[in-house]
Formats: sequence, structure tokens, C-alpha cells
Amino acid sequence: MSPKQVVFFIIILFIIAIPTAYAQEISIGEKAVQKSVEVVISSSNEIHVKHVITSSNSLRQVELINGTITNLTVSGEEGKEKQFGIIGDNDGVMIYPSQENIIVEYDLGDVLFLKDNVWTWDFRYLETTSFIIPKEIDLIFANGKPVYLGEKNGISCHGCQMILEYPIDEPKILKNIKLENKEFLIEIRTFAEINQFNFDPTTKSISFDVNGENQFVTTIIPLELLSGPYNVYMGDEKILFHEYINNGTHVWLNIRPDNSGNVSIIGTTVISDEKSTIQNNSSTSVSNVNQDIIVYILLGVIVLIGLVVMTIIIRKKKLSVTSREIQDNNT
Repeated sequence: MSPKQVVFFIIILFIIAIPTAYAQEISIGEKAVQKSVEVVISSSNEIHVKHVITSSNSLRQVELINGTITNLTVSGEEGKEKQFGIIGDNDGVMIYPSQENIIVEYDLGDVLFLKDNVWTWDFRYLETTSFIIPKEIDLIFANGKPVYLGEKNGISCHGCQMILEYPIDEPKILKNIKLENKEFLIEIRTFAEINQFNFDPTTKSISFDVNGENQFVTTIIPLELLSGPYNVYMGDEKILFHEYINNGTHVWLNIRPDNSGNVSIIGTTVISDEKSTIQNNSSTSVSNVNQDIIVYILLGVIVLIGLVVMTIIIRKKKLSVTSREIQDNNT
């Protein structure tokens, strides 16, 4: 065994001998430089963590993410297992000097909890962390703010401290609205019960009853039906909402009421307003056309009168000439 390995094992034995309560206060070796931290969440809410540590010629400490850690491994980039030591009660690992990047992997449990039909994780790890989310989830919430994933498979969190929340198999309620010979589809995504849905074009509003406390309610509205800016009310009280997707055809509005009650989403314009504007413009055009016709008619009448007057004058001149010729012949 080399002198370096002897020193390393002495340090490890020293760390193991220290009571767990004081383990996190001990600093032996430098803090590891982490190239990346990846948290993969499966569809069954199992979590796998992977740290990639840059190479170093000295001992390094790697803090692990809080939770119940199992299946901990430390290896090189080619998969060969490396020597390491555990700090405290799986609070971190001590990595032996290496000329290659080191990969620390483990499964993490007891961090995700189902709360109000939403999986919730109070996450804190002050390294840039990437979260890979199950494919069937397209909407997550970070500190209460919605994040639409779309085609993306996750998010990146810098100096990360957040409440991560996401629903799985969230019910989708579809409502068809007929207006001006058109049909529009409004989608509501929530675990709450939705009743008394109504769209009122005169007040430019959508309203419905929410039966459920502290539930996310996401409403997807066609912009042609109801455009913003928006205000959202619970009863008579204006409430916080997030407008976070506008793809040119639809807008996504999200709320999370504390209690059950009637929700109103009020916009500024509806399709009927646009139709009336078009109709008003059409009537103006018709009015202008009518005025032009009247002008042409008047001009025609004036020309006709002029022709009649000229005809009368010419006839009078002809009669005058004829009468003179008759008088001359009689003479």
C-alpha cells in the first residue's frame, strides 16, 4: 500500500470515529468542483442522482443531497469503481485524488411527498442542478410558479432552493363555446371539481365554481374568444394568477385558490366586439357608396336639364329663322 493510501485510510478512520452530530462541521480536504448535478425522477417517483466531479490531485469533499441515500457508488468516467469515504450519516463523501473526472451516483428516497394531489419536494442544494422529469408531465411548478416543459424533459436550477411540485394524471375538463357561428374549446386542468361553467360575451368573462382547497387550476383559453389583459377574481376579490404561455392562438392562466368558490376570468375583448367593428366599418362603406350614387344622380340631373334648355333654345332659334323666311316670301 502506498503512503498516500495509508494517509487516506487514516483520515477515513478518523472521520468514521467522529460522532455523526459533529460530522458536518468537520472539513477535511477541499470542496469538490462539480461539473454537473443531475436529478432524474421516474414515473414511479423514484429518484436517481448523479454528480460529475472534476479531476484533482487532492482529497475532495462532495456534499450529497439531503434524503435517504441508497446504492451509493463512486467511479471513474470509464465505470471503474474508486475508493471513497463516507462523511457523517451519508451527508457527503470523501474522494481520493484522481486524474479523471469522478462520478458519484445514488438513489434518493423520503423527499417526495404527495400533498393536495401534487407531488412536492422541498429542495435545497446550492449547486447548479438539472432535473429530468417524467415524459408524461408537461407542467411543473417551481416556488408556486408554473413552468411549461413542452418538448423539454426538465429544468435547470442555479444555486437551487425551491419547492418543486408537479401533478400526475391531472384531469382535463373540456368546454365547448359557440359564438358567431364558430366553436371554441376551453380546457381546464385541475384535480378540483369544476361546476357552473359559463362564458358571457357581454361582460367578457369566463366563470366557474371551484370545489377544492389549495388546488392548481389551469385554464387554456383561445385568444380569438377572449383576449387579455386579464383580471381574475374569487368572488369579489381579485386574486393572484400566472399568465405563462401565449403561443399566438391560446393563453394559459393558472391560479391556486385557498378555498372553494366562484372564479371569474375577465378579459378585454371577445370575438363579437371584432364582428361589430367589422359591421360598423361595412356600414360606413355602404354609406359612402350611397353618397357617391347621390352625387352622380345630381350631376346627371343637371346635365339633363342643361340638354333640355339647350334643345329649347335651338328650337326657338329655328322657329325664329323660319318665321323670318316666311315674312320675306310674303313681301
